[in-house]
Amino acid sequence: MSKAENSINGIGLGTVLFLIFLILKLTNTITWSWWWVTSPLWIPVLIGIIFLLFAIIVEVILKKY
Repeated sequence: MSKAENSINGIGLGTVLFLIFLILKLTNTITWSWWWVTSPLWIPVLIGIIFLLFAIIVEVILKKY
């Protein structure tokens, strides 16, 4: 199989939500802060950073024992 056959194309749920929120914000349908409009993009990154920090803390604690 070639690499093209193994690749997954398309956009994710976060991107779809962001686009919906963006359109609603630009058409003045919602009056949310831009932080909330862009939240589908940065919340998964924030969760990943928290998970990484948790893993590092656990690793440091386990090395002490």
